[in-house]
Amino acid sequence: MAMKLLVINGPNLNFLGIREKSVYGTEDYGYLKSLIQEKAIKENITVDIFQSNSEGNIIDRIQEAYYDGTQGIIINPGAFTHYSYAIRDALASLTVPIIEVHISNIHKREEFRHNSVTAPVCTGQIVGLGLKGYLFAIDALLSQ
Repeated sequence: MAMKLLVINGPNLNFLGIREKSVYGTEDYGYLKSLIQEKAIKENITVDIFQSNSEGNIIDRIQEAYYDGTQGIIINPGAFTHYSYAIRDALASLTVPIIEVHISNIHKREEFRHNSVTAPVCTGQIVGLGLKGYLFAIDALLSQ
């Protein structure tokens, strides 16, 4: 059976290509999803892609992953990275490897973005490598 991964994108990721193009690039969310799906086909794995602007929906999807056979998670919590202890606690409930991804380098941006409350419960963090960071995260999960 193919490995089953989950990609979770938080608030405003659906606005890729619209929001702050100098920071996040010009490619839209549809492009990101196709990039991930192409990688999944190439690696012969299953990837479910989920996006929500709502903290509760993200927590619900993380909890669903506990039951649905998900073997690894890639999460870009967006702004929730910096303050959502609820998402952090949901992630901490899982035993599968989790990679936190950020398109921009959060450590080179505004001070409030430097801290991640979710990273300490993740296996690793990839920042500042653009949309390719998601592909690197898939590679990292495949090598676990």
